[in-house]
Amino acid sequence: METTVEKLENDTVRLTVDVPAHDVHHAVEHATTDLANNVKIPGFRPGKVPPQILVQRLGKERIYSEAVDSHISGWFWSAAARARIRPIANPQFDYELPTEDAQDWRFTATVPVQPKVEVVDWTTLEVGKPEAEVPAELVDQELEALRETVAELIPAGDRPARNGDTLVVDLISPNGDEQRDTVVELGAGRLVEEVESALRGASAGETKSVTYELADESSASVEILVKDVKEKVLPELDDELARSASEFDTLAELRADIESRLGDQLAAEIDNAFRANAVDSLVRESKVNPAGPLVESRARELLNGFVRSLERRGIAPETYLELTGRTAEQLIEAMTAEAALSVARELALEAVADKLEIQVSDDEVRALIREQAEESEEDADNMIEELWHSGRHEDLREDIRLRAALDRVAAEVKPIAMDVAEARNAIWTPDKETPQAETKLWTPGSKEPA
Repeated sequence: METTVEKLENDTVRLTVDVPAHDVHHAVEHATTDLANNVKIPGFRPGKVPPQILVQRLGKERIYSEAVDSHISGWFWSAAARARIRPIANPQFDYELPTEDAQDWRFTATVPVQPKVEVVDWTTLEVGKPEAEVPAELVDQELEALRETVAELIPAGDRPARNGDTLVVDLISPNGDEQRDTVVELGAGRLVEEVESALRGASAGETKSVTYELADESSASVEILVKDVKEKVLPELDDELARSASEFDTLAELRADIESRLGDQLAAEIDNAFRANAVDSLVRESKVNPAGPLVESRARELLNGFVRSLERRGIAPETYLELTGRTAEQLIEAMTAEAALSVARELALEAVADKLEIQVSDDEVRALIREQAEESEEDADNMIEELWHSGRHEDLREDIRLRAALDRVAAEVKPIAMDVAEARNAIWTPDKETPQAETKLWTPGSKEPA
């Protein structure tokens, strides 16, 4: 679709959208099928009305009106995305119905939009960035975990069971159901606390009766026969451990490999956090304030996606709220804050991309689609054709464009030591006394919403 944008007063624009003939034809076909399924015409079963009979009974105008009504909103939002405007209300459409479905068709839409953001010079911003130094205790933890994987289990003798021991038990429910030779590790956090407490201090041959509380606040009981208690014997932290548990010959080589791997992970995490902090600093200093409808729409998307993710895991939203101790209002407030930050980041990066005149070619979009198709093991050519036909490739084009803008911002802000950045944030300034806006932006220093 070809789209032209005319700027009007008070941050309002008028879009003139040319819809290709094949899209008009598709819309008319779709409307004809829907009407054939829903309109009762004597002598024909629902869905079996021939198109020519439908046209005779209803008239072309009725069918074309149905086609436009059911598709114009989608055409508008697709055109708005390609024109890189952000409507903050529903548009007012102006058009004459098409007379043929084999011809292009034009409509106009007048709509208020989010004002363009004016960003500060990001090269002057100073953003805290920690050093990518791997703490020695993290390397030690990795080595301890490696020792655990090759530990030997030996009988614990007559002593009572304690954390770290491996027990072999029979579980017997009140109705007589048995689960024999179950292996449990004390202190691993895989058992309910009541069972852990009962088994801690038990000896081989003992039977324990345990009552514990379920998630729905009802209770259950189980009888546990302790059949065996074994303790872990960890190997020495030496070259022999390195040879038996890794491809390295010495402990020093193993430690160096762990430190390098953790260093790469830490550097990636720091880089991601720094990029987020950089754009958040740009949002803050540029005083980006997303309009309410944009935030409300994004918050609804986030909330609906969150509810679907819960349902995929078999968790009802009410159960989630009960388990987390949150109210529905608190969840909505958190989602709104997350949506506000998301929209504000996009507006700021969009302004950067405009300032830098960043353009993304069709080849770059196709390359991204091929990369995603390879990851999902789908046919790249089919995916490209489908996305291009639906117009959704423009969303990917904008994603690439904003990512390029973020790359530029992150590369050109000035990284400073974290202690300096934190000290500056702690200093009182008059603007910190100003009342907060109704829409609050999440920052990395605050508690992240669900």
